[in-house]
Amino acid sequence: MRPRPYEGQDLPDPRNADIVVYIDGELIPRAEANVSVFDSVVQGGDAVWEGLRVYDGKVFALERHLDRLFASARALRFEGVPSRREVRDAVVQTFVANEMFDGAHARLTLTRGPKVTSGMSPSFNRAGCTLIVLAEWKAPVYDSGGIRLITSAIRRNSPATLDSKIHHNNLLNNILAKIEADVAGADDALMLDLDGFVAETNATNVFLVWDGVLVTPSSDAALPGITRAIVLELAGADGIAVEVRNVSLTEVYTADEVFTTGTMGELAPVLEVDGRTIAHGEIGPITQRLQKLHLDRAREEGEPLLRP
Repeated sequence: MRPRPYEGQDLPDPRNADIVVYIDGELIPRAEANVSVFDSVVQGGDAVWEGLRVYDGKVFALERHLDRLFASARALRFEGVPSRREVRDAVVQTFVANEMFDGAHARLTLTRGPKVTSGMSPSFNRAGCTLIVLAEWKAPVYDSGGIRLITSAIRRNSPATLDSKIHHNNLLNNILAKIEADVAGADDALMLDLDGFVAETNATNVFLVWDGVLVTPSSDAALPGITRAIVLELAGADGIAVEVRNVSLTEVYTADEVFTTGTMGELAPVLEVDGRTIAHGEIGPITQRLQKLHLDRAREEGEPLLRP
């Protein structure tokens, strides 16, 4: 028998060896969790997804994530989509079954479902969608002391090719950018749009601070992230001036502060980009302020998980 992919390897968190995964109404042990080779996510990355994080027994911003999941599924014309209640219950059930009430993250995936034969046409999908909730013990993925970025040669998708507002599983351009970052010894890669403006990184949105003003690139060629939206709300409520506009690489290099945002990594200060030290090479005061505001809100709000 072929060994399971994780056997004989060190997991980032050994507790994840014994997790159960939700697949279409069942909680299945990790070693047995799989989908059909005919599933659209295998055939063509034809799926949509969300990242969710749990804080103090609550799933933060769950309803916002479900809004985006269903919007993406609608844009891709999925059929046989489970109800919002079913998806919400699957998320809660999976966290509770794994006894994950803090310090955990879930990858919520909705595929177009299995095909009756391999091929590109959605007409081969006749069984409805596949729903997967993969919850893991996972702390924020970036170093709290700060990260380094390089600029990728791979451009972020334009709405003229594949609209980034669909939160889809076809992530090859992001993966190619991440490979460049790995080869360069950086944490992640900045990705530019077709006009050369900053879009986002391969995994997160980007913010700059200029003379006390918080600036983030427009989302023409970037995912308008949920953490990004929450940070914009928090900044406005805290009296921090905000601008959403085109941002050049030169502005990144010469900013007072730079940080990234995302569910997986929260707010991560950027200390260096393409060998340029950002300001004094340390986390800035506005970044620190927004980190605290975000964490406070995440621990106060969310869909509650009832402990067994």
